[in-house]
Amino acid sequence: MPNMYTSVGYEAYGEYDVFAKGQEAMAPAENTIARGHSLYAFPNSNEGYELAKADSTNPYETDYDAIRGKALYDIYCGICHGNQGKGNGYLVANEKILGVPSYDAREITVGSVYHVIYFGKNTMGSYANQLNEEERWQVSAYVMNLREALIQN
Repeated sequence: MPNMYTSVGYEAYGEYDVFAKGQEAMAPAENTIARGHSLYAFPNSNEGYELAKADSTNPYETDYDAIRGKALYDIYCGICHGNQGKGNGYLVANEKILGVPSYDAREITVGSVYHVIYFGKNTMGSYANQLNEEERWQVSAYVMNLREALIQN
């Protein structure tokens, strides 16, 4: 077994006959889900948004969600939405982006917030690659806390 001692050297972006029919990589096995992911039941559409708004609930619902959610919100959301959720973040204040609404100006639920984080909406892009499922729910819980604080004031 000489290949155990001296392996074959391959160039990083070279073309090789490792995969069939010129594939660049193998497709995942059918009916599988990557570790740390789960199926999201609502489609990326306005109808999916409305369904998520009405029917989706936080499966992790704990006090810890809002505490951890604040740290994540400050990193990913505060730059546009502001630290209090008023829609006056640094980029809005410097007119780099416009039209970010205050959380108390819209009828939102934890499900609709999660849906927007997952897929994005209007000019806001998706944060599904930056935040895993649990972190998205944590940020959603924190956004709802911000909304309640804005409504009370």
